[in-house]
Amino acid sequence: MDVAKKRDVAGDQKVNEKKWSKELMAAGWTVLPNILFERQQALGLDSIDINILLHLASYWWKPGDKPRPSKVTIARAIGVDPRTVQRRIANMEAAKFIRREQRRIVGAGSKPNLYHLEGLIEAAKPFAAEKIAEQRMKADQRAARAGKKGRPTLRVVKSDE
Repeated sequence: MDVAKKRDVAGDQKVNEKKWSKELMAAGWTVLPNILFERQQALGLDSIDINILLHLASYWWKPGDKPRPSKVTIARAIGVDPRTVQRRIANMEAAKFIRREQRRIVGAGSKPNLYHLEGLIEAAKPFAAEKIAEQRMKADQRAARAGKKGRPTLRVVKSDE
């Protein structure tokens, strides 16, 4: 990570510490694109699905290191039965939002699954593009209104000198 990027990340951390407190931020934080919960109905996700995705995201620190919390861990955190988490993950898998990668160790049994979220990312991209277009249109409209309101019209006057 270059110096400028480190400075930006540090600056973002300070801003978030001012909002949430240094203690809460020091305990950990998670990045989740707004579009996932803003357009959750359009994606066919309910509040439990979003909560599960939030927990998966909280275990996903680097692009190549896929999240792998157990269903029991997620269930305890959100106050539902592990079977509920299992069914919801299966539904999101059927919708191609999540891809589970089972991990079995010969003689030792199963380890928690790895979860791939590329399907969800692809499904959400059109909604993100739509929102970005809306934001640009609103910014253009604001700029146009500001330009029409108190800006004097400049005229170039040529002198005969």
